[in-house]
Amino acid sequence: MQLGSWLSTLVFLPVFGLVMVVFDVAQRIARLFGQRPQEYVAGALQWALVHTFGICDTRLAVERSPNVLPWTSYIIVSNHQSMFDIPILGSLFFSNFPKYISKRSLGRWIPSVSYNLRRGGHVRNGGVSAMIFPEGTRARVGDLGPFKPAGTLALLEEAPHTPVVPVTIDNSWRLLQHNFFPVPWGVRVRVHIGAPIARHASEDRAALMARVRGDIADALERWREEAPAAACAVR
Repeated sequence: MQLGSWLSTLVFLPVFGLVMVVFDVAQRIARLFGQRPQEYVAGALQWALVHTFGICDTRLAVERSPNVLPWTSYIIVSNHQSMFDIPILGSLFFSNFPKYISKRSLGRWIPSVSYNLRRGGHVRNGGVSAMIFPEGTRARVGDLGPFKPAGTLALLEEAPHTPVVPVTIDNSWRLLQHNFFPVPWGVRVRVHIGAPIARHASEDRAALMARVRGDIADALERWREEAPAAACAVR
């Protein structure tokens, strides 16, 4: 399996990098025709990146609430395990045009990603969604960290009528557990997209954040209880 991981990584990394560079140019050209064309190209980029993971036999299992609608603005709040969370979730929310609340340094040097962060627009303009990772950093071994409330609370205040969608992602941390060398073979990444939470003028935003974190923690706990049961069944 280790040999297979190395062989697939030797193919995956150049393809992944080539996709990033090609779409960096494509986004700049699309931007000449307006923001929405650039957003469609950014969505296609994320779809393409997710499919390059198939080179390493990465599989994606998604649980999605039917109440999450396309072409609708949301505040998407997710836990964070890997840099790959961005293209994975971006592809799943393609029609919601997600904009990422991220570290300023990411807007400087990464092909495609940096350009999209700098020129992708803002949730207050309408017709787009905002995605935020309130832990503030990646959980290297998949543990859910405490939420840093400042950024999320500011976002909730700026878009007071936009529903909140809690999202849970798990096992994406395994893709980077060796810092690309190699990318493990056959990782199964799970994503749970919860039902949108409606907003109201008298809401307790701290309680809303606690509810979202609770939903994420519950999904992680459920999956990790299922894993030992599945292993026992195989035996």
